[in-house]
Amino acid sequence: MARITVTVNGVRYEHDVPPRLPLAYYLRDVLGLTGTHVGCDTSSCGACTVLMDGKAVKSCTVLAVQADGSSITTVEGLAAPGSLHPVQEAFWEEHGLQCGFCTPGMIMAAVQLLDRNPSPTDDEIRRGLEGNLCRCTGYHNIVRAVKSAAAKLQSQAAD
Repeated sequence: MARITVTVNGVRYEHDVPPRLPLAYYLRDVLGLTGTHVGCDTSSCGACTVLMDGKAVKSCTVLAVQADGSSITTVEGLAAPGSLHPVQEAFWEEHGLQCGFCTPGMIMAAVQLLDRNPSPTDDEIRRGLEGNLCRCTGYHNIVRAVKSAAAKLQSQAAD
């Protein structure tokens, strides 16, 4: 076992974990944050994407011990309880989800994309979401949702 200290969605945790425990399983099984989905266990699908110190990572291939000392944001931590982050709102409003399995990873990747590029083109959105797969083939609405989220975030910044 290895002792780790992580801050997840603003809450500090300390746990003894097996050295080979993936971060995704730590978040889901130890902390009960099941919004992070595990699809492929090989970093191919992106359903497990979370922000680690502000960078999108595929938590199925990051070990919990590698996150020691880091700040993690999951889809549950984007907004205050009972409210939605502008990216979450935009996915809801623009039907950027179908079955919803890929949605948490898509949203986390979109948050990082918009943090780095507040006004992306459609091509930049598609490139920014590479590595996050939607098996329902719904990319058109996902791109539209990210564009809508960009507009919402720019409007909030202007206020």
